[in-house]
Amino acid sequence: MSVLVKIATVVLLFFLFTAPSSAEIKSFKIRSDNRPIILFEKFGFTHTGNITVAISAVSVNNTVSPLDRSRLGFFLLREESLIQAVLELEQNPNFCIIDSKFIHLLFTFRDLPSLPQPSFHKSYPVTYSGEYSLFFINCHLNSLVTMDVRTELFNTDDGDTKDYLTSGLTHLPYLYFTFSLIYLCFLGFWICVCFKNKRSVHHVHLLMSLLLTMKALSLFCAAEDNHHVKVTGYHHNGWNVLYYLFQFINGVFLYTVIVLIGAGWSYIKPILQRKEKKVLMLVISLQVLANLATVVIRENGPYIEDWVTWNLMFLLIDIICCCAIIFPIVWSIRSFSKTDRKAARFFRLFCVVVLGYLIFTRIGVFALKIIVSYKNQWVSSAAEEMGSLVFCLVMFYMFRPAEEDEYSVLEYEETPQMVKG
Repeated sequence: MSVLVKIATVVLLFFLFTAPSSAEIKSFKIRSDNRPIILFEKFGFTHTGNITVAISAVSVNNTVSPLDRSRLGFFLLREESLIQAVLELEQNPNFCIIDSKFIHLLFTFRDLPSLPQPSFHKSYPVTYSGEYSLFFINCHLNSLVTMDVRTELFNTDDGDTKDYLTSGLTHLPYLYFTFSLIYLCFLGFWICVCFKNKRSVHHVHLLMSLLLTMKALSLFCAAEDNHHVKVTGYHHNGWNVLYYLFQFINGVFLYTVIVLIGAGWSYIKPILQRKEKKVLMLVISLQVLANLATVVIRENGPYIEDWVTWNLMFLLIDIICCCAIIFPIVWSIRSFSKTDRKAARFFRLFCVVVLGYLIFTRIGVFALKIIVSYKNQWVSSAAEEMGSLVFCLVMFYMFRPAEEDEYSVLEYEETPQMVKG
C-alpha cells in the first residue's frame, strides 16, 4: 500500500468517524471509483445484530499492475478499535488495513465467483454489541471499482422483530412525538395569550404562532418517518418529504422571527431599514442552501465522494446565519443606548439568550454527541430539542403580547435610512 493511500486512509478514518450512526436498508451505486476507503454505514449493534451485504455488477479496471483481488473487500471496524487500526497504518507505509487484526473482515473480491460481472450476497451475525462501521477498502491505488451495493443492518433484541434503527436511536420516534405534543400545547397556550391581549398583538406575534406550528409538524413528521424506518428499514416517501418541507419552513421562520424581533419590527417600528432587509433576505437565501445540503447529506450518506464538501458547506452556511441574525439585535442596542437605556438592557438580554441558544445547539450538542455512548445517542437529540424548546419559551415570554410590557411603550424615531416596505 503506497504512502499516498495510507495517508488518505488515515484522514478518512478519522473524519468519517464523525458521521452520525445511520440505519435502514440502503442501496449504493459505485462508478469508476478509485478511493482507497469508502464508509457505507455506521450502526450501533446489540448482541443480536445482523448485517447483510449484497454486491452485483462488479468490475475492476486496473491497467498499471496485476490485480490482487484479496486487496479489495468489505470489513467492519468497531469504534474502540479505530486508534489501533490507524497506528498500524502509521507504523507501516505499505500496510493494507485489510490485513489488520483489529478489523472484522467480511469478504474480499477473491470470494466472488469468476464471472464477467459477478455478484455476492451474504449475511453475518454480530454477537458483540458495539458501534461498527462498514467499510470498503481498495489497496490498489490505480484500480477503478464499479459495483452496486445493498446493505441491511438491524437488531433483533426480542429474537424475532427487526429494528432498523441503530441501538442508540431506537427511541427517537417516541422522543420526537413527545416534543411535537409539547409544541402543540405551547401553541394552544400562545393562542390563548394572544386572544387575551388582542390590543397588543402585532404581526410578529402571528409569525411566532406559525413558527410553533411548523416546529410541531416537523417533529411529528420526523417521528412518523423514523418509526417507518424502524419497522421496515425504508423511509416513507410521504412523511419523509413532509419532514423536509416543514423542517425547511421551520428553519426559515425561526431565523426570520429572531431577525424581526431583534430589529423591533411591528411592535416598535412598522418598517425595516434597508440593512435589516438585506440581512433578512440573506438569511432566507442561506436557509434554502442549508436545507439542500441537509437533504443531500441525509439521503446519500458518507459514501458519496462530495460528502465532506456538503458537510463543510452546511457548516459554513450555519455559521454565517448564526452571525447574521445577531446584527439586527446589535443595531437595536446601539440605537436605544442613546435614547432609552432600559430598552437597550432589554435587547442586550435578548442578545445573550440568542447567543446562548446558538452556542448550546451547535457546540454543546456536538460535544454531547462525542461524549455519550453509542447506546445513548438519543440524549444529544433530546438535548437539542430541549434547548430549542427552552429558547422558544424564553423568547416568547420576553416578547409576549401584554397590555403593559417593556417594549410596547418604547418610542422609535424613524431614521432617513428606513425604507418603506
